[in-house]
Amino acid sequence: MTDPATFLRQLFDRAVEVADPMRSLAGFLPEKPKGRILVIGAGKASARMAEAVEAVWGPCQGLVITRYGYARPCKGIEIVEAAHPVPDKAGVDATKRMLKLLDGLTEDDTVLALISGGASALLCAPADGMSLAEKQQVNAALLASGAPIVAMNTVRKHLSRVKGGQLAAATYPARLLALMISDVPGDDPAFIGSGPTVGDATSPKDARAILDRWSIPVPPSALAALSRSKVVPPGDPRLSRTENVIYAAPAQSLAAAAELAAQLAEIRTLGDRIEGEARAVARDQAAVAKDIAASLKPGDKPVLLLSGGELTVTRTGEGVGGPNAEFCLALALALGGHPQIHAIACDTDGVDGAAEVAGALIGPDALKTPGAAEALDRNDAHSWFAKAGSQVVTGPTLTNVNDFRAVLILPPK
Repeated sequence: MTDPATFLRQLFDRAVEVADPMRSLAGFLPEKPKGRILVIGAGKASARMAEAVEAVWGPCQGLVITRYGYARPCKGIEIVEAAHPVPDKAGVDATKRMLKLLDGLTEDDTVLALISGGASALLCAPADGMSLAEKQQVNAALLASGAPIVAMNTVRKHLSRVKGGQLAAATYPARLLALMISDVPGDDPAFIGSGPTVGDATSPKDARAILDRWSIPVPPSALAALSRSKVVPPGDPRLSRTENVIYAAPAQSLAAAAELAAQLAEIRTLGDRIEGEARAVARDQAAVAKDIAASLKPGDKPVLLLSGGELTVTRTGEGVGGPNAEFCLALALALGGHPQIHAIACDTDGVDGAAEVAGALIGPDALKTPGAAEALDRNDAHSWFAKAGSQVVTGPTLTNVNDFRAVLILPPK
């Protein structure tokens, strides 16, 4: 084995690599349909997905919205960049233009929708009666609440004119094929990017209950908009010509990392849909890792704990952090410099929270950098890891299959 940090980084890179749309999307594309074709989409991977489509089908008409810095060269599909995780005017304007493209479609037309994580912010059409500023306020409050992604996306659907099946309804009566990269625990297509092409069974009452449970402050316009929700229920006739296909998911990336590591370590996969507060999950995994370390003898094979999913952070401080960095910081504190344990936690889209940092690495000497506990109290993990020199910075990865965590337990020397 190379040194542990290099080994863990190689596993993360492999997890990202197998989810690259240029490697994985082509096998799910049908033969190019005859007649008019429109390609639409949104998400942090959507521009790369559009590039992959044109590599097979050639130039296409359409419009895709991705995060700033995530654009890719396309011959016919227009790529628009907008803000994430809090939407901006560029996203609103691009969404209006996308909906305009869908006007007048017929049953002879075909629409290909490319949806990945990040579409909840990038595909932005505030509900009637809500301004962009109010939508931004709600989004920021959701992100700071600690609510799981499924709960956040439920609220987003009912405060939108495009999510919760409404984009699919706008394409009717054309045929619609939606290809998706999952970034949600459980891979429910209704919650990938807030399900713009998937019928939704939740109600405004469900959304209001989420706001109450997590004490999420919203303006009066949002509460009023909930009563006017136009989320499209499953079974609506406007969804009858829609097909939703998840072609890449976190489980595939964890499996690829496990395969790469299998000759060097005993693999124990904890699951691809772990949710919860980042620091609480870190304490749990630290306890598991320490128990395993105590059971190993010199000469034993290392043990690798792999997990995915989407952790959350309830913000109480004003620092710069994200769930993966906060996981690593809390893990380092819980391990207390354990000599046998190393770990990595990164978001596969290259963006942990709102920072241009994928995540972090830790090892036995992590706590040599002072101020770890104070940084955790401030939700300031990224700043602390920057001082420690152990951030993982990838730049745009052009895909998104959620969090990747690997904890390596070495035998004693």
